[in-house]
Amino acid sequence: MTDPNRRRLLATSASALTAAGLVTNVSAQSLAAAPDNWMTASQGERDGAYNNSTAVPGSAGIVEGWTTDSARLRAQHAGTIDLAYGPRPRNKWDLFPAPDRMAPCLVHVHGGYWQARSRENFSCMMEGVLAAGFAAAMPGYTLAPDATLTEIVAEVHRALDWLGAEGPAHGIAGPIILSGWSAGGHLCAVGLRHPSVRAGLAMSGIYELGPLRDTYLNAKLHLSDGEIATLSPLRLPSVDKPLVLAYGTAELPALVENSRSFHAYRSARHQAGALIPVPRANHFTIYDHLRPADGLLTRAVLELGRTLRA
Repeated sequence: MTDPNRRRLLATSASALTAAGLVTNVSAQSLAAAPDNWMTASQGERDGAYNNSTAVPGSAGIVEGWTTDSARLRAQHAGTIDLAYGPRPRNKWDLFPAPDRMAPCLVHVHGGYWQARSRENFSCMMEGVLAAGFAAAMPGYTLAPDATLTEIVAEVHRALDWLGAEGPAHGIAGPIILSGWSAGGHLCAVGLRHPSVRAGLAMSGIYELGPLRDTYLNAKLHLSDGEIATLSPLRLPSVDKPLVLAYGTAELPALVENSRSFHAYRSARHQAGALIPVPRANHFTIYDHLRPADGLLTRAVLELGRTLRA
């Protein structure tokens, strides 16, 4: 349940709270990202506001198909998959080098609300950028509850450290574009500040963590006040690197508002990056616009690559 103080936080403007000295480091956009009826919503309504799997019938079958297709791509790159960057079982990279070792590399962080799925489910989404001559790479990370969100973010940064140091030995030495979907969109946004990352594409991400503490997702995440304050991109100093934000117009309203609010937050600070509403796409079919070589989001990645090479 939402406690009274946080209900007031969601119902009151950021400026009034800050002026009263009750909260700090909360933006108007971060409050806007919370569903409008949050303080009066039932538990079922709160859970449903973020449950993408129930919102999209057949989503389990969609992911199963991705996994089958991804296995074929991974088999073609057997020498550069499952490369360890850390001590934990999921601390591994799958690398897909391009013919040109200096080609831009799309690093893609998988989703699953930080507590489900793995990089092996998503390799096929790199087919479009690989066909265009880019490299691609996919890191794994430990899932909640075996890791806190703080630890997950640290693992992604450690993975990027490894790629910067060891990538050239595996044929990846070009500029890095960090991307991610859903929870991976969040990890992309917080990972943008890593020194090896030049630009980003965040798809269907969560950029304000506060409401999640009131949902079923927190049974495994156990979000702390500190994590909400320091790991919500809408509450952090914005990173001055190009970041494209994308969402499907058929997604849950909370997901749509997270992307729109984060783009407004960055735009107010004159930071580069388009907002791409993908027509009729839901939380899963948005990938139909990254996987093909001529996909809307593939083209956005290629444009980022051209900018970095200019």
